[in-house]
Amino acid sequence: MAHCIVEEAEKILDREFPVLDKGFVRLVDYLGSDQRIVQSARVSYGEGTKTYRQDKGLINYLLRNDHTSPFEQVVFTFHVKAPIFVARQWVRHRTARMNEISGRYSVMKDETYLPSDDLIALQSEDNKQGRKNEPVDRETAEKVKKLLEDNARATFDTYHELLDMGIARELSRINLPLSIYTEFYWEIDLHNLFHFLALRLDHHAQAEIRAYAEVMFEMVKAVCPMAAEAFENHKLKGRSFSGKEVAAIKAMADGQPNPLEGRDREIFMEKLNK
Repeated sequence: MAHCIVEEAEKILDREFPVLDKGFVRLVDYLGSDQRIVQSARVSYGEGTKTYRQDKGLINYLLRNDHTSPFEQVVFTFHVKAPIFVARQWVRHRTARMNEISGRYSVMKDETYLPSDDLIALQSEDNKQGRKNEPVDRETAEKVKKLLEDNARATFDTYHELLDMGIARELSRINLPLSIYTEFYWEIDLHNLFHFLALRLDHHAQAEIRAYAEVMFEMVKAVCPMAAEAFENHKLKGRSFSGKEVAAIKAMADGQPNPLEGRDREIFMEKLNK
């Protein structure tokens, strides 16, 4: 099985792509490509025995039918700089390997995330874990940013005062805010990366981590364009329906009214209109 080199991927390798106000994502390395996926799926065949169209069809078949192991043959390594509250959501995806900067060994930089005006919004009334889609007015946004900046400045002043006293780094850091930036290396195979992206590109995901997912998906497109297209078609833009929902679709196709009611109907219509 030949080593895979993808021209478009080589163009973005080791480049920092900015995310949020001070963060970035960098593709450090990749192993495999679309060709590695089809090679591993057709383990008894050699490269070049099938056409581009056939390879694309196979990748679509594999993804549509959840044949995941060929996608595990492709591996990505990212260098990420993100606020700690984003990193703590990120680390919930336990199917990757992660190595993060340590505040026990290093003095943390005085860098915190400050949201842009369009991302400052009130608590959603129908989503317990999210914000409203409409941002607050400019005056309120300025007040919010000043409160966040003042708090961050005060905590960093305390942090450096403790360090200057000779207090251990592992103790001096404990009051630092969740908005402080951290950095980590993250290695993950394509199957599990697609799972990460499916969750973090969803409109329910927090806007800040969604911003990272959007940049990373563009990197995936550079390395595995056929797999990325199949993922977008079958997973991101595709829908799965329950037995009740399938029955509702059949009824509506036959010209009958939607039989679902209440919350079942709301969820069903949300899927259709997503």
